[in-house]
This record gives sequence, structure tokens and C-alpha cells, in this order.
Amino acid sequence: QVQLVESGGGLVQPGGSLRLSCAASGSIFSSNGMGWYRQAPGKQRELVAIITNGGSTNYAHSVEGRFTISRDNAKNTVNLQMNSLKSEDTAVYYCNYYRIYRGGVRGIDYWGKGTLVTVSS
Repeated sequence: QVQLVESGGGLVQPGGSLRLSCAASGSIFSSNGMGWYRQAPGKQRELVAIITNGGSTNYAHSVEGRFTISRDNAKNTVNLQMNSLKSEDTAVYYCNYYRIYRGGVRGIDYWGKGTLVTVSS
């Protein structure tokens, strides 16, 4: 089992910035990916950004250039620096964790409870 705890959500004005953090604990596998998904009311959950233990990243086109994902392998944490926020970024942001097995096979997903980000003036 893996537990994920998010923090950093809140209310911010358009153009502002927020920094989300997620701490993982439990049965952490050395080869893994961590990242963020988000879901707005009435919309599908979508990928925001992910990063592997080796530093490989993947961003959604809608956030690339504005958001930056990073991690600290020693602390089992992942961060998401969100700049130039738009109203369209308003959503519940969920921390995600998955194991990476031999051959690059992705394991099942673990999820945090989510943290709300509201971008509004």
C-alpha cells in the first residue's frame, strides 16, 4: 500500500502562482512514477504532469511552459510549480503514484485525496 498526501491548494488570482506538494509513504518501490492529475466538475480526469524516479517527465499540452514538476527521491515527494494560472486550471488536483516493473511495465495507480485549486479574481 502507498499513501499520498497533497498540500498547497487554495485560491489564487489569474496570472498568479501556486506550488503543490505530495508526500508518499508506505511500500515505495525504487522504480516508480509520481505526478499530478486534475478533475474539474463535469469533466474527465486528465493528466497534468508526471515524473519518474529517473527524472523523465511528461506534461499535458495545456500546462507545458507554465507548470514544472519536480521530485525528491530521498524524501519520496513530488512538487508541481504552477505559474501563470488561468481560470481553466481550476480543478481538484490529485497526486498519483505507480510502480515501474522490469521492461518498463507500469503498475496500478495509487491516488491521494486531492487538493482544490481555484483560479478566480
